This record gives sequence, C-alpha cells and structure tokens, in this order.
Amino acid sequence: MSTDTPGIDPLEALRAPRDPACDVFLTGPVFLDIIFTGLDSAPVRGTESWARGMGSSPGGVANMATALARLGLHTSLAAAFGDDHYGEYCWDALEQGEGIDLSMSHTVPGWHSPVTVSMAYEGERTMVSHGHEAPAPAPGAGTGSRAGAAGTGSRAGATGTGTSTGAVAPVFPQCPPRARAAIASLAPGRSEPWVATAARDGALVFGDVGWDETGRWDLDALPDLAHCEAFLPNAEEAMRYTRTDCPRAAAHALAERVPLAVVTLGAEGAYAVDGRTGTAAAVPAIEVEALDPTGAGDVFVAGFVTGTLADWPLADRLAFAGLTAALSVQEFGGSLSAPGWAEIAAWWQLIRTCDRQDPAALERYAFLDDLLPATARAWPLRRAVPTIGFRQ
Repeated sequence: MSTDTPGIDPLEALRAPRDPACDVFLTGPVFLDIIFTGLDSAPVRGTESWARGMGSSPGGVANMATALARLGLHTSLAAAFGDDHYGEYCWDALEQGEGIDLSMSHTVPGWHSPVTVSMAYEGERTMVSHGHEAPAPAPGAGTGSRAGAAGTGSRAGATGTGTSTGAVAPVFPQCPPRARAAIASLAPGRSEPWVATAARDGALVFGDVGWDETGRWDLDALPDLAHCEAFLPNAEEAMRYTRTDCPRAAAHALAERVPLAVVTLGAEGAYAVDGRTGTAAAVPAIEVEALDPTGAGDVFVAGFVTGTLADWPLADRLAFAGLTAALSVQEFGGSLSAPGWAEIAAWWQLIRTCDRQDPAALERYAFLDDLLPATARAWPLRRAVPTIGFRQ
C-alpha cells in the first residue's frame, strides 16, 4: 500500500459517539494468490510459457477487505489462515500492512493455506486453485490470535468474481461485530445465520453472488437475499436470475426484491435501480489498458459500499465504484491493486490536465473535488512490492 496515502475518512462528517467501531464486516476464505501477467496467449499443453510479470498477494476475501480498508473504512475480517509461511504472510499483510481488524480470525494448526495461480492474458484470466476445508473452530476461538478457524463461503462467492467454486468453506462464528455494513456471499440453498444477525443489529447487508452451478437461477433459493440492502450481480447473472434479456430490465426486476439493485455491465459500465424511490442511474466504464482484472469486481463492490455509507447520490456511487475498479485493473494482483485515496487523487489531477477531455465526462467526477486534497503525487504511482520474501 502507498505509505503516503492521504488520511481521508469518507464517513468523517457522519460519525457519532454511539456509532459502531466497525464500518464493514466480511468473512470468507483467504487465498495466497500468485499471478502471472504479460502472457501473449494461453499456456499450451506440453510447453513452457514465460510471463513478463508476476505478483503474489493475499487473495480471496482479502481482495475486498483490502479495497475497503484503503478507502478509509474500518474493516473487520473473519477468516481462517493457514499454519504455514503463506498464512503468516497473508495475516501480516492484512493486519499490519492494511490495518484490517483480524480479531475474529484464526490460524488453524496443521492446515495449509489455500493457493490460487492466476494467468492473465488477452484481457481475461485462467485460474487454478487448491485448498481444503478448514476444520471447525475450537470452543472459545475468535480472539484474533493465530490459532483456531473462522470464515464461510466459497472463493467465488466471497470475492465476487465468480472465478472458482472452490472447496474451502470454513465455519464462521455466529456473532458478527456490530457494523454499519456487512458483505455477504449468497449461494443457492445456503443460509448463513450471521447475515440475519448483522441485519437485525442495524448493518446494511450488501449481497454478492457467484455463478449458479445448479443451473436453476432461482432467487427464492437465495434465502439471505431477504436481509440485503443491495444486491450486486453482473449482467449475465442478473438476466439469468430474472429471466430477462436486458441487464437494465433485470435491474428493475431485482429492485422489486431488494431495496437497491446494482448490475455491472463490464465494458459498458454499471446500472442501478433504487427500489424505494424508483431512481435509476447509469454510468459508463472508464477506458483503461488492463494489466490484470483479478479482484476488479471486489474493488467495485468496495467503492459502492463506501459511497453508500457516505450517503452519496446513486450516480456518484456508481461512478466512484467504476473508477476504483478501473484503477485496479492497471496493476498486478487483486488486493495489491486496490486503489487508495492517493491513487484516486493522482488520477483526478492527471485526467483534468489531459487534452481533449470531454467536459461532460469530467463533470461526472466533479464530486471528487470535495473529497480529495488540492495537490496529489504524480501519476503513475509506485505501489507495494507484489512478492513474498523481501524483508525491510
């Protein structure tokens, strides 16, 4: 993470003494991600391919947790960590490097970290993962020490990228901390008691979802959707769940089931409908040269959650979420690529000095003027070293 990120708290004006200490709670498996970039094509059977770039970082639910923390939200993560060097690296990177609260997380004795190898090429990626389900936590576990277990959900649900069904689904304790918001991984036929508890305690629940391997695409099979403030599928998922052939029509149909429906449209941006007011908003995507799309969906969700908790207008939330996701794909990896306020400020300073910028497009991001410092570091920015093994 950038060491001189401006100390921006997007919720500063809204904080009160009785508010929860936690802004966002989330849970899920933490993977060690090893990412190869700069491949000209997919690896060919029986040959050796050389990548021009490589990065390693905490992955899985760590992508979203890091993105939230870098945007200034007090983030609490419950996860199981492997009892190996990979697990130690991931724990230290999240707790010490990103300031994420791991008081509900544990290290599982004798359990190795789940690992994903991702190969990025032609604007997409291919992933290979390995891991085993973490044992159930011992009684009394959950004190933030590196012993025990926590977490829930598959990698696909936890990260919001739908890239792996995964075999890692650790057990999670039933009492989440009081929080402004929680991010839940929805899966067909599965209900997590902590989601209802979080909603009952006042948290806004943001529902993420992965590919439905059952092929049913039945909203009634997502019982925790009833507790969600917002549901954030991609276009294909939204159309399948609503039996529509248009992402925008799908968003309107979903808004009849949840207060806020947000559908990501890939290269076309995003579309959202507020079911309470009927307000709709559409924001086009920002054109960038993508290095690695890993974790972009997680960063989008983090940006949207930030804007929602800060009570921004719907269109501003969408624009901000799309901007953070666009900035992330220009860097290695999932969690390491998540932008902070320094990256956002540098982009905003750069884009306003570029020739032939569309004034209307710039106006879309004018709300950033009230958030960002008057001066910013030069673009591009140097980020964290994306590897394991270097010591300071």
